[in-house]
Amino acid sequence: MILVQLMKPFYTKYEGESIKMVFAYQYFSIRKDDELFHFIPVEGKEIILNAKTLQVENLSEVFVFQKGNRFIRLPLYQLLLVSDIHVHLQSILEEANQVDKQGVSIEGTDEVIKLLEQQNLERMIDFALITKDESLFNTLLQYKEI
Repeated sequence: MILVQLMKPFYTKYEGESIKMVFAYQYFSIRKDDELFHFIPVEGKEIILNAKTLQVENLSEVFVFQKGNRFIRLPLYQLLLVSDIHVHLQSILEEANQVDKQGVSIEGTDEVIKLLEQQNLERMIDFALITKDESLFNTLLQYKEI
């Protein structure tokens, strides 16, 4: 049996109804017979999943692993059969979903910050009017958006 030692995609991208994971050097390695083989992107370098069913779509993609001058060529369908890659794919997807959910909330954060800054500016203008500080008032008006 082949054990996946390390599996971190270089990037993960959602394209329509597909999830594409692209792998690069040193981010994917397998252990076979107590020997560590590192992924090299000479043939295949991506795993494409259906976003709804989470089924691998590019089963014929060939992944090549190297240790010294020895190589292991494994089609993705065979790698899925003889290794624990499913466990690693699942954790990658869970991590990508968490990052995606955080990304959605971050997009709205800019608008909230802008609103808070605008409200703070208005309070400072009110303060300048109350204290009759004409210099501060004129300075703050320069930052006021119309």
